[in-house]
Amino acid sequence: MKIAFLTSGGIAPCLSSSIAYLIKTYMDIGREFELIGYCHGYKGLLKGDSIEFNDKVKKNPLILKEFGGTPIGNSRVKLTNLSDCIDKGYIKKGENPLEIAANQLLKDKVDILHTIGGDDTNTTAADLVNFLKDKGHQLTVVGLPKTIDNDVIPVAQSLGAWTAAEEGARFFKNIANENTTSSRSLIIHEIMGRHCGWLAAYTAFLYQKSLNDIDFLPDALVSKDRWGIDAVYVPEISIDLDLEIDRLQDKMNKNDCVNIFLSEGAGISTIVKEIEKSGKILKRDAFGHVRLDEVNPGKWYSKKFSSSLKADKVLIQKSGYFARSAAPNEKDLDLIKKSSEFAVNCALSGKSGVVGLNENNNNKIDCIDFNQIKGGKEFNVNQLWFQSLLKEIGQIK
Repeated sequence: MKIAFLTSGGIAPCLSSSIAYLIKTYMDIGREFELIGYCHGYKGLLKGDSIEFNDKVKKNPLILKEFGGTPIGNSRVKLTNLSDCIDKGYIKKGENPLEIAANQLLKDKVDILHTIGGDDTNTTAADLVNFLKDKGHQLTVVGLPKTIDNDVIPVAQSLGAWTAAEEGARFFKNIANENTTSSRSLIIHEIMGRHCGWLAAYTAFLYQKSLNDIDFLPDALVSKDRWGIDAVYVPEISIDLDLEIDRLQDKMNKNDCVNIFLSEGAGISTIVKEIEKSGKILKRDAFGHVRLDEVNPGKWYSKKFSSSLKADKVLIQKSGYFARSAAPNEKDLDLIKKSSEFAVNCALSGKSGVVGLNENNNNKIDCIDFNQIKGGKEFNVNQLWFQSLLKEIGQIK
């Protein structure tokens, strides 16, 4: 039996570990399995570029869990986006990328394909399954939900998201000290999360909570208020800039600094409209997403706040690549291990879907039908831990 692995989309602290535990689970069964990995996601599948996992890998797969990223590489390719596949040279004009990918799987005699990625990766896998089914071929595809945004419907907790939040909080522990380099400092910590504010919120929660373990010395101007968070902005909560400016002016006058945790998707529709109204054309990726590096939300907010707050220094720091590139923490490793073991059992029984904590099944590990998988899940801002955080920092009463 031949098993193939494919990782796609942005990296997250779970890809290498997922491959590690998938391989280990197959090896522990005691049967002979041929294992391959398609290099750089769906690009590798289209180009027929794969690597065979030899006996050394099969005997030592857990070495991979010590690493972030993915050993087989990622790419952002949507098999149903014909023009993008042609423009990037993955296929020729007149070719169907779904057909090319399907034929490659048939050529490689793959029985089971494991896709590890977010909603885009796994909905693309669903397109592939349906295409093969229509052609009379049966392929078992079992995905794992990877995204630090934690925004896959109906998955309660995506793999790697806990670690990304923890790493983002660790990142800001150092950045917060920049408040000592100038009077009236405005520090904006920009955090990934295009549609969902969970990562920014949970990163802020972990950082603010960590301050309780620190001995401050207010008499030497080293206080919790100065090192703490003053605002958390997420896409799910509209921001009244005038009210926030008034509130943050008081914070600046009192603490000589303001620290903001910003989800990159907060207010993004307003920002994009403002930029495009000026005549600038924003580039989009294969999935139609605006490239947020071009939008630069942190810079936009800094312009809105810096003058009104009379900031002497503005610092915008992005923790995204630092956080998403980490190896998983113990909490994530436990979920990755359990999910991978469940995924192998599903695969060997011929059941396709995405294995994750299913919100429609009491948050139990489940094989979720591909048709139920969607992106853009909103963060529930009414959760007690988040509401308590906002009250603590004075953003709500």
